[in-house]
Amino acid sequence: MATTEVTETIHSTRAAAGPAAGPLEEERAALRRAARLDALLGDPYDPANPHGIAELLAADKRCEPPAATERLLAASGLGAEFVPAEFGGRLTRADLLVKALRPVFRRDVALGFGYGITSLFSTAAVWAAGTPRQRADTAALLLDGGRVSILHHEVAHANAILRDEFTATPGAVGYTLSGRKDVIMNASRAGAYVVYARTSPERGPRSHSVLLLRPDELPAGGVEQLPRVPTPGMRGGLFSGLEFNGCPVPSGALVGRPGEGVALALRTFQVNRCLIPGLAVAAADTVLHSAVRAVSAGRDGRTVRRWQKPLTGVFADLLACDSMATVALRALSLLPERAHVLAAAVKYVVPDLLREDLEALSSVLGSHGYEHGSPQYGSLDKLMRDLPVAGLGHAGTAACQAVIVPQLRSMAERSWFRAEEAPPELFRAGAELPALDYRLLGIASGDDFLSASLVGSAARLAGSRAVGGHLAVLGELAETFVNELRDLRARCLRIPDGRAALTDPAVVVLSDRFALVLAAASVLGVWEAQDGSDPFLAEPAWAVLALTRLGRRLGIAVPELPDGCLEQVLDELVRRYRGGFSCDLDGRELVR
Repeated sequence: MATTEVTETIHSTRAAAGPAAGPLEEERAALRRAARLDALLGDPYDPANPHGIAELLAADKRCEPPAATERLLAASGLGAEFVPAEFGGRLTRADLLVKALRPVFRRDVALGFGYGITSLFSTAAVWAAGTPRQRADTAALLLDGGRVSILHHEVAHANAILRDEFTATPGAVGYTLSGRKDVIMNASRAGAYVVYARTSPERGPRSHSVLLLRPDELPAGGVEQLPRVPTPGMRGGLFSGLEFNGCPVPSGALVGRPGEGVALALRTFQVNRCLIPGLAVAAADTVLHSAVRAVSAGRDGRTVRRWQKPLTGVFADLLACDSMATVALRALSLLPERAHVLAAAVKYVVPDLLREDLEALSSVLGSHGYEHGSPQYGSLDKLMRDLPVAGLGHAGTAACQAVIVPQLRSMAERSWFRAEEAPPELFRAGAELPALDYRLLGIASGDDFLSASLVGSAARLAGSRAVGGHLAVLGELAETFVNELRDLRARCLRIPDGRAALTDPAVVVLSDRFALVLAAASVLGVWEAQDGSDPFLAEPAWAVLALTRLGRRLGIAVPELPDGCLEQVLDELVRRYRGGFSCDLDGRELVR
């Protein structure tokens, strides 16, 4: 059988049913909203554009929010993206939300956080457990262009954002809220606060409760606004503090049940963990375009030869990151009770890959990387400062490890090489998926559906070895990752019982390896699901390069890249740069 026939047979396994008209139109609608937003914000590289990168960089240097652009976003009705459709907004699925918001994050991560996505993070507990009145009031606030701030509880390995917490002492008719927190995003600009407050002095799963507060309804003197806090990333005046001084809070402010705060955080924060990586891909895409510009300017679109390998590597990484993020985002709708571990893994892997890629691109940019105010080249420096804040730095990594590590032995015993594959709709663009429902999100239970998809992909590619070429190498890579999973299973079965194992560095390393295996499974699943509408994504070259790079990060032996692989990926990168298309799975036409 010829290579093309084998490829088409493998693709047909995941794409056979084809998308229904309704769901496909839903995705197209999200992309149309993205295109309108892109056009509204204008050419990001035009120095005269008041909403372009130059002005966003200037506002950051002044440590001020870009007020004109925030007003534009509010007037455009962007707040509706953060409100579930059942409450009058446009939020149906998390993967479609990422598509709609990428034009904002393409220009500035801090803009995306300062206006918008933080409000969704804050209101997650309300959508999951709020009363009808709480949900309606919150929806009205966001639809009117308002913001909601989240007041986190303190966690281990806390940074400034996660340090300190509030105490809500139960009383006869509500709570008395006390405490101080110096670093809260949008504290001075929010129309509502969602507070994860300690309501029990004992440590444990019922130590905290969630309160929904409106600052304009609090008694005089109950809360004090603290000064703005300078931060190394997202410097645009987004952070300040709050201090509650024995503030009385009515019992109607409680979201969900008393003591449910930790459980709500565990369930709902997984949405945040999927959204941040998916949106960060758009920001890194801007830097990749800058790097291609730097090495092709004045060369008729041709790139300097010595930079071709790092550029194609970063492009393949972006596609891998987008694959993993997209699969995780879709799992929130399709498999909401089983997505917890995958959500932690994607938040664990993608920011690290992007950080490595930004370092590689800084070498490509050379002296251009020091043009910090330049709309063409200034995004690199800002993103390298903003990305750690977006991902909550080491505290965010530790939180993800705290989800994955306790599940490793359970997954090895009950799931790996035993679980059924994920439904093909998980990987297929345009497939019918349920709406995201925060109320259905579950907590990790030793289940891993994505590793089963990896094993299935390898089995379907097993016959490709005889065909040769890129497809044969892809099959070999798939089997290599299955062997890594097999080795991982043997090592995880030896993890001892007891809490000490959860902080053992050797066990934490296993969680690193597991997360990269899930990234490989995502790449294979997305490649298999191609229906041929994008010829480049349907060919195996990008997947071969992406898996090769993931394998090298794991330190496992991988085959040499086949002839023409790098050239094919480079040709597509140059085509997208010249044509003004995004370097993600959508390949969307950009305003420039």
